[in-house]
Amino acid sequence: MDDTASLLALADRMLYITALVAAPVLLASLAVGIVIGIVQAATSVNEQTLTFVPKLGVIALVLVVMGASMLGLVGDFTQEIFGEIARLGKV
Repeated sequence: MDDTASLLALADRMLYITALVAAPVLLASLAVGIVIGIVQAATSVNEQTLTFVPKLGVIALVLVVMGASMLGLVGDFTQEIFGEIARLGKV
């Protein structure tokens, strides 16, 4: 029963880490998409590259600024998972 609870706790933490890593990129892309959509609606300019290029730039900026912390978070979780696998293997 302890192993099952441990695996469920890891699965819960995995979903939390995934949300933390994906949130900055998704929120920045959403914000830029909304702003560009409002500008396109106001000016009646319907150009597909007008939405793609700014989103790509903002996503690249977010990854440059927050990429190290995201990678550190994923790396720490990976070490935790391997430690848990080793602990379960000894039992």
